[in-house]
Amino acid sequence: MKVILNVDVKHLGEEGDVKNVANGYARNFLLPRNLVVPYNDVTVAYFEGKKAEIEARKDIKRKDAASLKDKLEALNLEVVMPAGANGKLYGAVTNQVLVDVLAKEGFDIERKRIDIPGLAIKSVGNYKATIKLYEASVAEITFSVKAQGDEKAPEAKAEAPAEESKAE
Repeated sequence: MKVILNVDVKHLGEEGDVKNVANGYARNFLLPRNLVVPYNDVTVAYFEGKKAEIEARKDIKRKDAASLKDKLEALNLEVVMPAGANGKLYGAVTNQVLVDVLAKEGFDIERKRIDIPGLAIKSVGNYKATIKLYEASVAEITFSVKAQGDEKAPEAKAEAPAEESKAE
């Protein structure tokens, strides 16, 4: 069934786009929620009249994405995680960890938009990740993963067996 999108629909398209979708998807999901209108002469004429307004909204989204990209690329993040003496993390830095760190910096970014090479980082070092913003706009952020400043815990564990051997 051929439809015109009333609003931006995730994984389908943006407002004003003409799409071919399955009949059941249109009839049971899209039409009852007023996400689309059927493609016919009346709706095509209506959206032709709104074309300038739709393009203005898309232009605003592009400008917002460009400014967000500049802010994100200028940012240098530091992720502090518990790690062993050899620099291997006890956990992993995932895209959810980056979302939390970015939220502390004042950015509201969805987890699914962040792409970490290798899906997770498991050692201390400097890394890069990409964030998909709007359309083809992609920001590349750099961040460093550092070990938590808790060096006393491994020493205490090393001393504990030595005390037991003296007691014997």
